[in-house]
Amino acid sequence: MTIQCIAGYYHMKFFRSLFLITAALFTVPALAQHPSPAQLYPGLFEQVQMQQVYTDGKTFVDAKPKAAPKAIIKAYRTEHTKPGFNLKNFAHQYFDVPAASSTGYRSNVAAGVHKHIDTLWRVLQHVADTVKGTSLLPLPYNYIVPGGRFREIYYWDSYFTMLGLAESKRYDLIESMVKNFAYLIDRYGHIPNGNRTYYLSRSQPPFFSLMVELLAKYKGKQILVTYRLQLIKEYQYWMHGAAALKPGAATEHVIRLADGSLLNRYWDSNNTPREESYREDVLTGRQTTQKLLDFYRNIRAAAESGWDFSSRWMADGKTLATIQTTSLAAVDLNSLLYHLETVIAHSYTISVNTKMAAFYQRKAALRKVAVLNYCWDKQNGCFKDYQWQRKASSNQVSIAMMYPLFFNIADKDQAGKVAALVQKQFLQQGGVATTTVNTGQQWDAPNGWAPLQYITIKGLQNYGYSLLAKTIAQRWMQLNTASFKQTGKLLEKYDVQNGSAKAGGGEYPLQDGFGWTNGVLLKLMNEFK
Repeated sequence: MTIQCIAGYYHMKFFRSLFLITAALFTVPALAQHPSPAQLYPGLFEQVQMQQVYTDGKTFVDAKPKAAPKAIIKAYRTEHTKPGFNLKNFAHQYFDVPAASSTGYRSNVAAGVHKHIDTLWRVLQHVADTVKGTSLLPLPYNYIVPGGRFREIYYWDSYFTMLGLAESKRYDLIESMVKNFAYLIDRYGHIPNGNRTYYLSRSQPPFFSLMVELLAKYKGKQILVTYRLQLIKEYQYWMHGAAALKPGAATEHVIRLADGSLLNRYWDSNNTPREESYREDVLTGRQTTQKLLDFYRNIRAAAESGWDFSSRWMADGKTLATIQTTSLAAVDLNSLLYHLETVIAHSYTISVNTKMAAFYQRKAALRKVAVLNYCWDKQNGCFKDYQWQRKASSNQVSIAMMYPLFFNIADKDQAGKVAALVQKQFLQQGGVATTTVNTGQQWDAPNGWAPLQYITIKGLQNYGYSLLAKTIAQRWMQLNTASFKQTGKLLEKYDVQNGSAKAGGGEYPLQDGFGWTNGVLLKLMNEFK
């Protein structure tokens, strides 16, 4: 193990210069200036959010102004000091808020869940032709939104939605969404959390390489070459600052460990309260012992992970105020970046560019060694996030341990231990739980989520644990379909421990629609008939 790490360190001296040459060829554009609601409405924004003019903090940041932002701020500054000023009335006078749900669709339960999903592809399809002054970022092609309060495209959600679109043979829509993500990379240098101005400071788990592979399955392997430039730009976003980073230090998304190995963490370029959850962040910030700006950065980094929020990120395993996301080399993120490196290498192999193929193959090989060295917890027999400052595994166990199996990074012995742990601690009557602890956060027990069911099922299948994979799939499908028959809806998450649609936690009510649930359910129903 030590020899591998030392060899990796010295090989990196050679490859680092090649990386710098590549970076010079594919420069990331400067982030375009798109003012967010907090920037457009200083003073007014904070008051609306803190006084809960709208129950959901996302409502105001998604609202459409009835006048130019400068005119609204001028009116606010003139009126808010007058006796009898009513903030709610002012907000209603100057803003049109979005509907409580992005769809008014009601399903015909008798027609069945397949018909429901097929219809929802049309209901949830959008084109972002935005209005000046709103937070929505326009996109050139059609796309699917998750549903409910989520009225825009979301990065990692979209891959799992695409799985269902492929089952419905909607390859045209898959290609449109891939084109949109390529556009976002070209326009902003990365794929934002979602196409909103207030999401531009962060991304989400990098599933773009899997989306391109999915499209290539139907359009041919040359698709990997078509989107190579965007794949490399995405890689540069996640690896920015790596070349100059000294051992034992971190910058943005990158950590260089003491032996020279590179791993990645979640990060956000801003260290202020999230605009869509401003009040929640301010109030929780009053409870933290961290420096307040560090706390906000950790909150935002957890939002980039998609797991907002979970005991996985908490230093004490239970309290949001102890969140430490940026102190963790995330096992799911590093598995995804391993895949991105292999896909870029494959694209060069297709082009018969052996030098660049070897360059990225070497990066993938070094990352695999680092994941196995630092994210494998031998004592507990599972993969965990790595606390790089303490030089120790995280204390928290989560179903994110399945990512190295999903991407075939684990060896057979490791896979066996992980499978046993899944069966013993995570398997529930409705699928697999996200963690083994109940903190009241939505990415903890007793909740289960469609993308994590899929990652777990496929990871188990990769190593021959087909019976366990089938059990999870059947339990998840039964929970989804039983809930649909009762409610006429497919939901963003479920209580898998109690086999219930009444999943809780989070900063907002349970949402229906729901893009990734629809996609994963349809994929599983067609595979496990």
